[in-house]
Amino acid sequence: MKLVEILSADMVLPELGSESKDDAIREMCTFIAKQRGLKADDIVKTLLERERLGSTGIGEGVAIPHGKLAGLDKLVALFAKSGPGIDFTAIDNQPSHLFFVLLAPHNSAGLHLKALARISRLLKSQDFRDRLLHAESSDSIYSIISDEDARC
Repeated sequence: MKLVEILSADMVLPELGSESKDDAIREMCTFIAKQRGLKADDIVKTLLERERLGSTGIGEGVAIPHGKLAGLDKLVALFAKSGPGIDFTAIDNQPSHLFFVLLAPHNSAGLHLKALARISRLLKSQDFRDRLLHAESSDSIYSIISDEDARC
């Protein structure tokens, strides 16, 4: 699976304005809802329920909030960035700067897991993370993701 199959250029948020985990989740969910015609409250509830099970902050400045959402017919992905970073209770206790939100239909366990694995694999690269951190526009971020996705 390639990320560009589930992430489109209009689903890149180049700078989060939020400073807390809950506010960041709400901001990302509102953006997704607006772009995809979904209900922000439903997405927020899904992601916060998943966070209660354990943080999706995987360390090295990365968080992958994810969950299954009723009514979806395909995976929905969002990339967002926070320059100052947000305390996402990551496993390494460091702030998260790079966020991939993944929403899956209830019946898509295999595809959901493949997408999570792909995102995790790409974000293991320090060079890739650094390029994303320094990119300033949605277009440049999407181009970096697309190029890395094609390369790996």
